[in-house]
Amino acid sequence: MRGSDYAELRAFAAIVEHGSFARAAAQLGLSRSALSQTIRGLEERLGLRLLNRTTRSVAPSEAGARLLAGLLPALADLDAAVAQVQTLRDTPAGVLRINASRIAAIHRLAPLIGPFQAAYPDIALDIVVEDRLVDIVAERFDAGLRLGEMVERDMVAVKLGGELELMVVAAPAYLERHGVPETPRDLRHHRCINFRWPTDLSLYRWEFERGAEKLEVAVEGPLTVTEPEVAIRAVLDGVGIGYLFDLQIRPLVEAGRMVRMLEDWTPPFPGFYLYYPSRRQMPPPLRAFLDFVRRRQGTP
Repeated sequence: MRGSDYAELRAFAAIVEHGSFARAAAQLGLSRSALSQTIRGLEERLGLRLLNRTTRSVAPSEAGARLLAGLLPALADLDAAVAQVQTLRDTPAGVLRINASRIAAIHRLAPLIGPFQAAYPDIALDIVVEDRLVDIVAERFDAGLRLGEMVERDMVAVKLGGELELMVVAAPAYLERHGVPETPRDLRHHRCINFRWPTDLSLYRWEFERGAEKLEVAVEGPLTVTEPEVAIRAVLDGVGIGYLFDLQIRPLVEAGRMVRMLEDWTPPFPGFYLYYPSRRQMPPPLRAFLDFVRRRQGTP
């Protein structure tokens, strides 16, 4: 294989992975025009159209999908070979790609970036923040960061940070007008702020637990969001009742700007986990990050 062949195939895989020439070019460190020229050269050499392009999207053609299916395992093997050689370095180096939900990235990952970079200056972090669930293997991430309940069972998971709580909250003015719900079932008679899952656009059913009793409540109200910050502002403005993570709103509750309700129905639960596929040869940047996290948390 010529060096240019490898570059063309890597470029093709990056475009499909990102669904965008612009994002793929940014990852590869190329200009968009250079990337387009690379793909045109590959298609001309093969005599096949590999990508279907519109003004808004890029997707593999039938030929492109077949090429990608055979290409991904080969690229993974090449990456593993490079990673294995890098273990001979005195200090880990390379790129660590992590896909994380927004709240996990802000509250769990961001505080680690500075100390980690100070400890491992030769490792570059490439963090993609999105709330939709992704296949980290197919999209070629080294690791993901999500709530434990969202992690597939075939993944290796390492807890990152402490437990979480969900809080049922409302502004004092809302409660003065509409009263305080005494049980989760009472929420059906209140104006609640719904959350829509970004992955499949379904509505989250509010989950509650008290002892052995578990409930799911389908709430209704004047607002549905996919962005928690919008819900927080709406709660403060008295639009309705919200169901939000404690690490986002605890200071507002402590300041009296929000009132917490149904606390005995919302016990703490395991929080975020860093997860990754089981591999015989773990990339050195990921190994370094895991060791760093364990040292910070005092876990074996």
